[in-house]
Amino acid sequence: MDRFLIVTNDGKDTKQTVTSEVKELLEAAGKVCILCRKDENKKIIKSSVPNEVDCAIVIGGDGSLIEVARLFWEKDIPILGVNMGTLGYLTEVEVGGIDGAVNQLISGDYVLERRMMLEGIFEDGRSDVSLNDIVVSRKGELHIIHFRLYVNGELLNDYEADGVVLSTPTGSTAYNLSAGGPIVEPTASLIVITPICSHALNTRSIVLSAEDEIVIEIGPGRNGSKEEVYVAFDGADAVSLKTGDKVMVRRSNASTTMIKLSKVSFLETLRGKMKGN
Repeated sequence: MDRFLIVTNDGKDTKQTVTSEVKELLEAAGKVCILCRKDENKKIIKSSVPNEVDCAIVIGGDGSLIEVARLFWEKDIPILGVNMGTLGYLTEVEVGGIDGAVNQLISGDYVLERRMMLEGIFEDGRSDVSLNDIVVSRKGELHIIHFRLYVNGELLNDYEADGVVLSTPTGSTAYNLSAGGPIVEPTASLIVITPICSHALNTRSIVLSAEDEIVIEIGPGRNGSKEEVYVAFDGADAVSLKTGDKVMVRRSNASTTMIKLSKVSFLETLRGKMKGN
């Protein structure tokens, strides 16, 4: 790896201290560093990133890493996260371990992990991708929503709930976990469906093959009124749907490549992250 893109969450590395440290270490080793440009709203300017990039180093938290994964999935740039957030399930490096992490990158002492992504396709042809999850949730006032869920064209169930989370293995430790869903080894290939606060006692998460296609049809609201919901991709880029609308969710052709430096297993990492939580 010779050309590195550094993407910084300015709200976390406010004085650019960590960014400067990473840049100086890489340049001292003869590597090229490109600082990611952002607009006046602190949004990444995608067009400013050259195609010839070997690695993206994301300084922030899991949310920053996910933003980069979704934005640059077409470029298929391996991503390494430096954690300046809280738990940091996706970010590989803690701030105190930057020096060693850069040395590992330079020496080639790392493993590349492929993580599956989801694609949501709407009836009007629009689509988007997610690394963690696609969530259907209520819009406006507090109330349950009614929706019907199909798998490969066959009705699975009718739900009355606050919403539903369709999660990748990577996203199993995010909203899916908070909603009571299972934790999944992140390199697995499957899709987890977890209702949010379902109004039924026997509703549980369902684990499907990564090759299954899921369709969610929005049902009517109270007394047959028109229902409105949001469909969000990794907590962003929400699309509004109404009664009768559908969204299809399936495994995306895109994937995210994560750089793994640690020799610590997923289970050991999980055990450490969940202590006291």
